[in-house]
Amino acid sequence: MGWITEDLIRRNAEHNDCVIFSLEELSLHQQEIERLEHIDKWCRDLKILYLQNNLIGKIENVSKLKKLEYLNLALNNIEKIENLEGCEELAKLDLTVNFIGELSSIKTLKHNIHLKELFLMGNPCASFDHYREFVVATLPQLKWLDGKEIEPSERIKALQDYSVIEPQIREQEKDHCLKRAKLKEEAQRKHQEEDTNEDKRSNPGSDGRWYTDINSTLSSLERKDHLQPADIQEHSTKKLDTSEDDLEFWNKPCLFTPESRLETLRHMEKQRKNQEKLSEKKKKVKPPRTLITENGKALNVNEPKIDFSLNDNEKQIILDLAVYRYMDTSLIDVDVQPTYVRVMIKGKPFQLVLPAEVKPDSSSAKRSQTTGHLVICMPKVGEVITGGQRAFRSMKPTSDRSREQTNARSKHMEKLEVDPSKHSFPDVTNIVQEKKRTPRRQSEPKIIPNEEDPTFEDNPDVPPLI
Repeated sequence: MGWITEDLIRRNAEHNDCVIFSLEELSLHQQEIERLEHIDKWCRDLKILYLQNNLIGKIENVSKLKKLEYLNLALNNIEKIENLEGCEELAKLDLTVNFIGELSSIKTLKHNIHLKELFLMGNPCASFDHYREFVVATLPQLKWLDGKEIEPSERIKALQDYSVIEPQIREQEKDHCLKRAKLKEEAQRKHQEEDTNEDKRSNPGSDGRWYTDINSTLSSLERKDHLQPADIQEHSTKKLDTSEDDLEFWNKPCLFTPESRLETLRHMEKQRKNQEKLSEKKKKVKPPRTLITENGKALNVNEPKIDFSLNDNEKQIILDLAVYRYMDTSLIDVDVQPTYVRVMIKGKPFQLVLPAEVKPDSSSAKRSQTTGHLVICMPKVGEVITGGQRAFRSMKPTSDRSREQTNARSKHMEKLEVDPSKHSFPDVTNIVQEKKRTPRRQSEPKIIPNEEDPTFEDNPDVPPLI
């Protein structure tokens, strides 16, 4: 069953930013509401109120809605028009398909001087003789009744015949009230019988007493062997019983009354609860995801389904996880191990096997201030662990290693031999000796002019050569 709560009104006030005190339009249709309450205290500024297709049995708690202009109560369980005198601005009232049999209750609408439209079709009173004439004569402010405009001539004739029509309406109302009283008694008696039948079904015996089973002394193995098919048979019979009861309920003829509507709703609720119980039993607990196998091998897992990149250089391994930018860091848990890294993001594991061994104590994890990504820096260790025997080999820097290799190469360098007796290729020394060996061209000494040279001319302007 539905109730009018503050949370329900706020959820239906999204167009007003979920603010209810200044709400002008509210729609609460198809909420299985049984009682009209709280709206006059929480939503004083309402102008339009939709409450169609519910189970409201009485018009109440709306008299303080002074600004209300349109009230829709179609498809409910209302049997009488009342408590609408305080709705001073009410201009349209829809009571289509209800159970209004007291047609004389429309006299309470005389105080609603702005009422222009009224809908009463689908009610028992709409089948009364002279129904339209009675309403037109009783409410002079009306302009439209059941979607049909009221003509001035129709109103004049209704006023003239009012004295004759009113007693006929009263007699029809009495007949309707007697029928309703009988239907209520039958519905109440039927409801009590159903309650007693349910109590009997809930008890183990027909007389409500517990009985012991003779076969209860069987061993546990025998009990398992014999009771398992019995349980299956009992479960199947329960399913058959529920399906048969459901078909019997829907195929059973009944009158359209407020009680039948409530009974239908209770039956549907009962079915819904049974289905929920069955679905809960069928639900299986999801096994936890395997992160490390029984052999101790770590697996690659990406349950959050986020992007990542791995940068492997000579000194460290950098993992960049595309964590959501506005996620709180308290929802992230990082665990760095020598051979793998694990990150829990909102309880979902992300695990990656590393290509090399790292130092967990020297690792660091930071959030990027621009992208919000999680950056994990993991420095590599200086030793490599090989399989089988634990042989350790020091990893020196590349510069030292290259220097050692060049020194070793220079020590073991082999010189070329040019002995013609040992080699078959031409003698290089003879080829060179065939030609006259010309000495290297040395730099010619500079010729310094001598004063004894007849061609020498001493120029005093020229400084002496050093």
